Amino acid sequence: MNLVKSKQRVADHGEVFTPPWMVDAMLDLVKGETERIDARFLEPACGSGNFLVPILKRKLAAVELKYGQSAFEKRQYALLALMCTYGIELLTDNVAECRVNLLEVVAEYLNLAEDDDGYWAARQVLALNIVHADALSMKTHAGQRIVFSEWGYLGKGKFQRRDFRFDVLTGMSAFAAEDSLFANVAKHDIFKPIKEWPAMTVSELAAVTRDGAESFS
Repeated sequence: MNLVKSKQRVADHGEVFTPPWMVDAMLDLVKGETERIDARFLEPACGSGNFLVPILKRKLAAVELKYGQSAFEKRQYALLALMCTYGIELLTDNVAECRVNLLEVVAEYLNLAEDDDGYWAARQVLALNIVHADALSMKTHAGQRIVFSEWGYLGKGKFQRRDFRFDVLTGMSAFAAEDSLFANVAKHDIFKPIKEWPAMTVSELAAVTRDGAESFS
């Protein structure tokens, strides 16, 4: 694997990719979480997915172990595994590559054709979860505040989406500190979503993407 795309990118952005052996060693430090389907991971400088791809593969291995005998549940929980995988990336080409790389992992696991609803639903999730932005300023390339969608599986093929501002979410640790004024206040009283969506099926998620509501690359 080439760890550097160009010397200029290293100079301009400090872009150096982590080798696979080191990625695996780091992920093994939180092995239990990487194998939990609904554990959420955010890589704030995700590149083309050096960390997110192996995280997703570990999650899908857990899906196979638990739901591999049910085609329906396997499909739902594989999508949930993807929904719990997030990234922020500054460089345009890396954003596109990361989305494609993650999509290929899910499509191969579920044997999805490009006209399958599951394929288009996964595209919709990735368009929202892999954000073209600067993690330090917490703003997108268009200068807007970063917003992440929190996904949950409600059962029976229905998914819930709630949108939160990233800068608000990062304040949770400060509010939860023992001596904080808000230490005893329930999180849901302070950290409210900026939007809650109706429950959606895979087909309904796919329809959003086919209608062009979210850009993939």
